[in-house]
Amino acid sequence: MASHQKTSWLSRLCSSARRVKPIPSRDGGDNGSSSLVRRLGLFELILIGVGASIGAGIFVVTGTVAREAGPGVTISFLLAGASCVLNALCYAELSCRFPAVSGGAYLYTYSAFNEITAFLVFVQLMLDYHIGAASISRSLAGYIVTLLRLIPALKHSIPTWIGSGEEFFGGTISINVLAPVLLLLLTLVLCRGVGESSIVNSAMTVTKIIIVIVVIFAGAFHVDVENWSPFAPHGFKPILTGATVVFFSYVGFDAVANSAEESKKPQRDLPMGILGSLVICIALYIGVCLVLTGMVPFGLLSEDAPLASAFTSKGMKFVTILISVGAVAGLTTTLLVGLYVQSRLYLGIGRDGLLPPLFSKVNEKLRTPIHSQVWCGIVAGILAGLFNIHSLSHILSVGTLTGYSVVAACVVALRLNDYKGASRWSEGILCVVVVALSGFAAGAICRFDASFFYLIIPGAVAIISCGMICYRKAYGRSPGQGFRCPGVPVLPCLCIFFNMFLFAQLHFEAWVRFVAVSVVAAGVYALYGQYHADPSSKSDCLDIDA
Repeated sequence: MASHQKTSWLSRLCSSARRVKPIPSRDGGDNGSSSLVRRLGLFELILIGVGASIGAGIFVVTGTVAREAGPGVTISFLLAGASCVLNALCYAELSCRFPAVSGGAYLYTYSAFNEITAFLVFVQLMLDYHIGAASISRSLAGYIVTLLRLIPALKHSIPTWIGSGEEFFGGTISINVLAPVLLLLLTLVLCRGVGESSIVNSAMTVTKIIIVIVVIFAGAFHVDVENWSPFAPHGFKPILTGATVVFFSYVGFDAVANSAEESKKPQRDLPMGILGSLVICIALYIGVCLVLTGMVPFGLLSEDAPLASAFTSKGMKFVTILISVGAVAGLTTTLLVGLYVQSRLYLGIGRDGLLPPLFSKVNEKLRTPIHSQVWCGIVAGILAGLFNIHSLSHILSVGTLTGYSVVAACVVALRLNDYKGASRWSEGILCVVVVALSGFAAGAICRFDASFFYLIIPGAVAIISCGMICYRKAYGRSPGQGFRCPGVPVLPCLCIFFNMFLFAQLHFEAWVRFVAVSVVAAGVYALYGQYHADPSSKSDCLDIDA
């Protein structure tokens, strides 16, 4: 009897895990009191993308990566940006293909692959967002304290546990009181509604863009080109590792895709918002990296406030104050948009029943998912109050790289579905998996300093696999008149290869985190998700036979 019950449980688990959510109808975003309000135009969407990105990379991670990669940090940002352009093209197609409802990468994966894959992608992405929010809030607290110390009466009276962090147990635990308070305030703003939060984001994003441009032009007059030599003092490996760290600095463009349910004209504005915000971010990042490493030798850069310390060393105190103000504005918008995106992802998965129904509730008066928003603030607040930035940054980008790779695979998978050939769908997905494994193998070869000759093998395997998809023509054309990703399946395969190449460059702690979180997420799904996901409505979910 026990053996029969175990077999029955496993059978149900396998059956549930294979469930697929078909692409909802175009009017799927209008659910009465349970839907959100459409208030965001193209300008607001671009500012959401820029607001989510500019801040963490320029004001936090730049100094940390530059101390290891030297002036080559510019190449790190360029590599991560190139990978994100490929990812953005895939996101742009899917944002047109799917109706304007919350869910983002989770929704795409649920429709293209299956339920368990979608849940795993959600958990990995969400942990990245939580860690990112905690890291950014601590940096924001540090910059606020720096501004407060400009007041003579407060210069020596602010204890370290308020903004800088009081370390215990060898630095593993770092108590910070101000960071959770800031998260609480922004959570309250977001609970008020997307209109109010959009006004705050737009005003502060425009402010920080102006400040960044001023900083670039002011710093250009103090650049010493000799500081750029050698450009890669420790070789190319730290540059690749740095690319995985700064990759998180570009994740703002997927915030635009997660704003679908609140966009006025999602089919037109989402692709333009995604690509437009990313191009602006890449240009500003590269400009700041060149100026920063040209002004000060990379070994003397501050990890906590690299821009401010660089201009201070040149005696430009006015610019230093301006940078601090820009940092506060930049990190505030990054944190605001990050918390906003998290709540919309929780809203999407809560509606499908994979998490408790509490997450699916939308306040009838404010039309915001208050429960999801408060939960996101609580989780980020706990992380921000207890852990330091350096220890958190080592496990960043895991979920982002994983999620972006799966989204690129979704483009190919859905084109395969359009072709209506089951055998060719299987062949195509197998080839995509081989491309992913080849990218990881190539990254591992570079990571462990193996001979460059060995890179030919995974590269050739990836090219052959992609060529097989093209030769078999196992893909269709994206339906509709919206944006279509060019070069399918080559471009998505290149995207997957590059993402997995970067994945192999991550710190070992990040690999451990990926495995551990995947196991825990699978356990949560087996114990809760499979029983509470709602497959009863044919318009929401259907089963795939083995």
